[in-house]
Amino acid sequence: MTRMRRQNQLDMKPNNLEPDDARLGTLLRESRSSPSLPPRFQENVWRRIESAEACNVPVGDGNWLDAVTAWILRPRLAFALAAVLVLTGLGLGWNKGEQLARYDAQARYLTAVAPHSLR
Repeated sequence: MTRMRRQNQLDMKPNNLEPDDARLGTLLRESRSSPSLPPRFQENVWRRIESAEACNVPVGDGNWLDAVTAWILRPRLAFALAAVLVLTGLGLGWNKGEQLARYDAQARYLTAVAPHSLR
């Protein structure tokens, strides 16, 4: 089966163009319809751009919480904030682990030195 396909591919000649093919190509190019834009398309685009710019409310307008939230939720800042929070959590966990280890070591020492005084 594959041998037959290979033979068919070899038989096909890409430069086998007839003069009518040029006319057919032009006819096909002319017959393509380009979709027309909806009415008032350009006005709507500019209106959307202006409304997107209006969403960047300055902090002084009393809407400071929204401005801070929008600033924090930017992808780069959100990633940096998440990294800082993870590193802070790791540091606090490490510190708490050291405190617990020290407390356990003290308790074992007291038990070893004076086992009956804790009861």
